[in-house]
Amino acid sequence: MKIDLTETTSSKINAALVQARRDIGTPAIGMVLTLVIVTDEENAYDALKSANDASHEHPSRIIVVIKRASRSPRSRRDTRLDAEVRVGTDSGTGETVVLRLHGELVGHAQSVVLPLLLPDAPVVVWWPEGAPSDVAGNPLGALGQRRIVDTYATEDPLTELAARARTYAPGDTDLSWTRITPWRSMLAAALDQQSVKVTSATVEGEDENPSCELLAMWLADRLEVPVRRTVSSGPGLTAVRLETSQGPIVLDRADGALATLCMPGQPDRAVALKRRETAELLAEELRRLDPDNTYESSLKFGVDRLEAGSAAAAKAAAAPAAPAADAAPAAKAAPAKKAPAKKAVAG
Repeated sequence: MKIDLTETTSSKINAALVQARRDIGTPAIGMVLTLVIVTDEENAYDALKSANDASHEHPSRIIVVIKRASRSPRSRRDTRLDAEVRVGTDSGTGETVVLRLHGELVGHAQSVVLPLLLPDAPVVVWWPEGAPSDVAGNPLGALGQRRIVDTYATEDPLTELAARARTYAPGDTDLSWTRITPWRSMLAAALDQQSVKVTSATVEGEDENPSCELLAMWLADRLEVPVRRTVSSGPGLTAVRLETSQGPIVLDRADGALATLCMPGQPDRAVALKRRETAELLAEELRRLDPDNTYESSLKFGVDRLEAGSAAAAKAAAAPAAPAADAAPAAKAAPAKKAPAKKAVAG
């Protein structure tokens, strides 16, 4: 069932939700959380489809906040709230409210969303793209226990990772981090089977891919070993190599679906490691509502290394040409973009 409301209010939207549930014969509320999606018209369809798919695992009230751009002074003065209420088969296993904010109301979205939150239920706020620099300090982000962004959808993922580390607050997370959960699980299981000491690691994947960077940060943080980034044509992450005292442990995924795990003294094994859709990533994030301390530690550890590398690059570029004997140390300090085939991330 769909109900369109023009020039409406939050109280009228709540009344429409109650009436819609009665009309379809399900007056009781069986939802476990409120998912607030902050997006634009261009990305609203894909984001809502992913949220509806995830709702089969996590029945929720989905509130989509679309801030309509005002093209003229007159339209900016036209403060208006339009809404679309969906229940039943049109809204996965929960309820959906699509809000379109016009005029000055765009700057006060939290006042519209607050009365629509489920009582005594956790709130998750998701920005599919265009997230603010400080999501916890954002008025809508302040409503949520968890705040989800996706650095892969930004113009400069590495700069975005540094910004996320500076403004991190407990409850923040990133779908680029969620994408590497199977990789982290597989590598941890491989090390559990091998009683060896890791001496160094290499992460291979697309250039400027935040998931590759986050995996390298996690390895450097947890193993306390040098980690290098090498660039491949993808898709996404393609390989991780751990150098150990008994030989290398290699997890190689060349086609984005099936990977090969190679360990010393054991036959090679094929393992499923497919690239997941946004709905699967979102469903994983909705399973936990507590702060992700591992993500926080990895994010902050790696950012320090990336910033140090950028500073070294700027210093090297400003310095006069060095003699040939000094060329090797200078090259070693160069950042990723100076030597894309062998890019130092952490050490």
